Amino acid sequence: MSNRFKIIVQYIAFLSLGLFFAWLSVKNLTDDDLGRIKASLAGSRQWLIVPVFLVLVLSHYLRALRWRLLMMPLGHRPSTINTFFAVLIGYLINLGVPRLGEVAKCTLLARYEKLPAEQLIGTIITERIIDALSLLLVFVLTLGVQPSLYGQLIDTFFPSTGSTSTSSPSLTTLLLFTGATSLFLVYWMIIKKRTLHQLQQQIGVLFRKIYAGVSSIASLQQRGLFILLSFCIWALYLLAGYIGFFAFAETSHYGLQEALTILSAGSIGMIAAPGGIGAYAFLLEKTMQVYGLPYGIALAFGWLLWLAQTGVTVITGFISFLLLPWYNKK
Repeated sequence: MSNRFKIIVQYIAFLSLGLFFAWLSVKNLTDDDLGRIKASLAGSRQWLIVPVFLVLVLSHYLRALRWRLLMMPLGHRPSTINTFFAVLIGYLINLGVPRLGEVAKCTLLARYEKLPAEQLIGTIITERIIDALSLLLVFVLTLGVQPSLYGQLIDTFFPSTGSTSTSSPSLTTLLLFTGATSLFLVYWMIIKKRTLHQLQQQIGVLFRKIYAGVSSIASLQQRGLFILLSFCIWALYLLAGYIGFFAFAETSHYGLQEALTILSAGSIGMIAAPGGIGAYAFLLEKTMQVYGLPYGIALAFGWLLWLAQTGVTVITGFISFLLLPWYNKK
């Protein structure tokens, strides 16, 4: 199976998953729900898209600064503007083909800054590991400040059909974990025709990469700045969701705890499908229902935030495509 065919199959699979989530999010819409959505959108503070836009663009700029820090131990000091443009273009390409944007931004920066692309790929791996650990910390913080949230989310996503033992959140989680593990083993051993020993080796490689990525921070000349930038990036993501609450009268009373929850749910949605299509709105819709938000308004809120983030990616990425060659022609 060629790499191109694998990429096409993976893209179709992820896109199908995203469309499935989109169908899940709208399949229960009633005429009353549509009426509420129209009324909420008509009375929404749509001008708030401007500060959300600026906050997200700033987070991308900080990502460019952080990526540049990772290149410095390799002896590379690329232009901040070129690095910023490459980051924005990478996000745009990721909307179409997940992970291809990471390769594209390394290739673009290597071309315009005369750098070895393979070394830049290594810095991307470190970035992804740091982001995964940061997201894990966000999950821990979310559940730490809201201990009862876990059970509420389980009840919302998997409502019990009766007074059976499967309505227990812990048992439901165990069943889900067992099912997911079984499906993965079937995929690994039957479809990919690999052995359990090879799986063990892959897990070992993964942990070694995580260790190498985290330990590479120690070699940075500006470790404190790297950690500060990482914190600020996620703080800006949190701020964007918090500002989004004020777009609707029905969500304006929510605070930072709820913003933490939608940051966690939205991050999973962005991973689950290309650009988070369908999955982001569905997960936010379900999450906001935990806090008592009516279905129709929760649905509108999820799609509005997704459109805002996607709009930032499309607009800034397209502009960067135009500006990158023009800037370097000078």
